[in-house]
Amino acid sequence: MDKQPCGLARRLAAMLYDGLLLIALWMIATAIIIIPMGGEIEAGSLLYQLYLLLVAWIYLGFCWLHGGQTLGMKAWRIRLVSDHRPVTWMTTLVRFVVAIASLLCFGIGLFWSLFHPRRATWHDLASRTWLVVDPKTPT
Repeated sequence: MDKQPCGLARRLAAMLYDGLLLIALWMIATAIIIIPMGGEIEAGSLLYQLYLLLVAWIYLGFCWLHGGQTLGMKAWRIRLVSDHRPVTWMTTLVRFVVAIASLLCFGIGLFWSLFHPRRATWHDLASRTWLVVDPKTPT
């Protein structure tokens, strides 16, 4: 890999940006189902929670497949790359599921990058994709 690997601080900053965007997308996705249902979703609905996860995966997967960057990643000049094969929907699903597992394990999968030579997290390793820093473009 010829580009600089992405460090943890930059990853977390991009995750914060994308987290805010996801909240907005979840509000829109919720409105799409609440309005036709008359304004009510049962508290703790597993189906609703899975729906929100699907919305998140579709957003992230679409961005990773089309340019390798979410809006948060663009702001922090981060790009998703794969060494030898194109990124597919299955690749994005593996990355998404392992990232959630990593966060559920108190973020250990993210902090793994502090000790890995390529600064890889669990979801990088599982999906065989990497985050790299894009060089600054002259203005």
